[in-house]
Amino acid sequence: MIKFENTRVVGWNSAISGMRNPKNSWDKMDSDWSYCCDEGLDEDECVGPNDLDLMKRLAAGGPVHAKYRRMITVYVDITAPLYWWNEFNAYKVGTVANSCSTMHKITSEEFDMGSISGERLSDDDHYIMYNAPLTEDDLVISPKQLMSLTIDMLNYLIESYDNEKDQDKKKDIWYSIIQLLPSSYNQKRTVMLNYEVLAGIYEHRKNHELEWKIFCKWVEDLPWSEIITCGSKEN
Repeated sequence: MIKFENTRVVGWNSAISGMRNPKNSWDKMDSDWSYCCDEGLDEDECVGPNDLDLMKRLAAGGPVHAKYRRMITVYVDITAPLYWWNEFNAYKVGTVANSCSTMHKITSEEFDMGSISGERLSDDDHYIMYNAPLTEDDLVISPKQLMSLTIDMLNYLIESYDNEKDQDKKKDIWYSIIQLLPSSYNQKRTVMLNYEVLAGIYEHRKNHELEWKIFCKWVEDLPWSEIITCGSKEN
């Protein structure tokens, strides 16, 4: 599961003006920012055809020519599982993220199946074996059932944490919660990126599975995303 909320894209005015600095071609700008202000429109809604054409041509030339993309900033709230965030963390340059705190807030919530990304968990029974032939006393459980048991244990530990007065025992319970937390736990982060960073992510992740396919679809829905994708849509 991955969810995008409160997407905002800003910086078009400065990016386009700076884009025209190398050839002093400001007289060819046809984006009308005053109209945006008068009509209460977003900046991207007032990008002119001449400016858009130049943006596309520079984007086709790659990062060296499309430096203006670094100035188009994107803010978005992303909720995604920890295993996806671990992959996203590979993109350190040009990104900033503020996350919900597991250290301070993990004991303030009650867990359920909506707290994790478990849509692909199998509900078929699997045997848990300990190097011995199966008997009727062996445990038979599906991955989905095992996750449900984990959630029950987390909720039990949270309740124990709330009721415990001894600070040393409280700390031990907190560590049990953190270390038992599944990598599919959904965490929300407010992220700042730019169009240049997104161009690099899109190029390398557009054919990946799971949450990356949804991420790339979100990129394609951004204003004037063709200067990010450069005609290379996800397969």
